[in-house]
Amino acid sequence: MLKGSFDLPVLFDLGATFAFALTGALAAIRRNYDIVGVLALALVSGIGGGLIRDGIFLQDSLTPLLTNPAYIYTVTAATVVSLFFGQHVHRFHRLIAWVDALGLGAYAVFGVQKSLNAGLPPSAAVLVGVINAVGGGLLRDVLTREEPLVFKPGQFYLLTALVGAVTFICAGVYLAITATQAALVAMAVTFLFRSVTIAFNWRTAPVSSGAIFTQGTQPPFGQE
Repeated sequence: MLKGSFDLPVLFDLGATFAFALTGALAAIRRNYDIVGVLALALVSGIGGGLIRDGIFLQDSLTPLLTNPAYIYTVTAATVVSLFFGQHVHRFHRLIAWVDALGLGAYAVFGVQKSLNAGLPPSAAVLVGVINAVGGGLLRDVLTREEPLVFKPGQFYLLTALVGAVTFICAGVYLAITATQAALVAMAVTFLFRSVTIAFNWRTAPVSSGAIFTQGTQPPFGQE
């Protein structure tokens, strides 16, 4: 059991939701979707992971992602920004990448904590935590009929979320430090790991090639 609980700061949560939703909206614009498609893709990218967590795995009767209107307003704001300023967003791609790196660890941690509190064992909690972190991007790719990026060779993304989830379990359950301290450790480890993979463009390789990891030459940004 965890000691205490980790509460995700509201402004940070909404900021990460905005960044994730913005990536979905921009993906829809690149595919020439109409306003409905842009808003839908922004919605699933922004809060899709949490909806999978609460609706499928934990089966919460009322998820705060829908009962709290701030999340819908945030997704709507990301959609509006993408429509009017989408061609200028690339100037902030590194900022979005860093927010994404922080959000990845935070959502993995929050998903693990919520799963443990719901009575799931640590192994299942890690699974839910990882899906909470990357589920939005997975839904985005499925809806656009793309091969999910988390399944293809590329920069460490799902593995980064896994590192954060496992770190939180080890620190909070087995080392028995407080949930907040464990969360901060896990987020720091996740952010550092993700930052290093972006900076050096470390990438996974196809299993059939005989290698698992490699160092790529493509521009080191985002989820490849």
